[in-house]
Amino acid sequence: MEKRTLGSSGLEVSSLGLGCMGLSYGYGPATGKQEAIALIRAAADRGVSFFDTAEAYGPYINEGLLGEALAPIRDQVVIATKFGFVDGVVSKGMDSRPATIRQVTEAALRRLRTDRIDLLYQHRVDPNVPIEDVAGAVKQLIEQGKVKHFGLSEAGVQTIRRAHAVQPVSALQSEYSLWWREPEKEILPTLEELGIGFVPFSPLGKGFLTGAINEQTQFNANDFRNLVPRFTAEARKANQKLVEVLAGIAEQKRATSAQIALAWLLAQKPWIVPIPGTTKLHRLQENLGAAALELSGDDLHRIEAAISKVQIEGDRYPAHLQQRVGR
Repeated sequence: MEKRTLGSSGLEVSSLGLGCMGLSYGYGPATGKQEAIALIRAAADRGVSFFDTAEAYGPYINEGLLGEALAPIRDQVVIATKFGFVDGVVSKGMDSRPATIRQVTEAALRRLRTDRIDLLYQHRVDPNVPIEDVAGAVKQLIEQGKVKHFGLSEAGVQTIRRAHAVQPVSALQSEYSLWWREPEKEILPTLEELGIGFVPFSPLGKGFLTGAINEQTQFNANDFRNLVPRFTAEARKANQKLVEVLAGIAEQKRATSAQIALAWLLAQKPWIVPIPGTTKLHRLQENLGAAALELSGDDLHRIEAAISKVQIEGDRYPAHLQQRVGR
């Protein structure tokens, strides 16, 4: 698989990464440990060198899985994890105090079975801790060799600028896909200006853009999508138009809808690295096929023209979680 560099940081990764959250958190029952480890290793065998986790995914379970899976090839991969929630529990609220960042990092190093974290993100901006203090704490960890690069997740433009002035930000991770294009307004121009890479999560619209979900789909009781306005039955019915457009384009290109959605992201900027997640080997193989899919200027124009006619229904987060993004 081809490599990409996240902005001007020098951090080189595979053009597609693997988002590991869904293996243990957010989308229903956790995948069995050995099955999850096998999927992670299968991704590495197929050229994926960029793996994304967080203390909050479990909590803690996901980091342990990733650490065990990648231990034999640790020096060949880039591991990203995140801090920022009380005890790693999202519902308890945020905690990005410098002392907590240091504590969480030490614990993550043990779980990940490594002596350094390649990319350490603040999971969400903490309104109670100045971003300069957060960046300063990570800067100290970088100076100590425990962290290589600093990242932010779902941060707003002013926060990015303030953090970057203290410790250069290597990457911003936020949602970006054909059905959530808000980053194009302010975020992408700012990242380009500052030389910061962009790591889109949910590049397949939390599964919706694959075409495998419709208004009849029933999610597991503890699936996060049950809370998302964009995933009500009514919204799914309305948003099916987008899936139909994608399917038509995919048929013309002899690809799948998921591959078109990922290839579209890769075509936007050379410093964009999507991290689709999956629990299934055949989906992993399908997703990775997007890295070899070339979209011409005409293809991109046709996609743009078709997608522009589709009105997406529903917010991407419930109100209480929407308050945590774009700060």
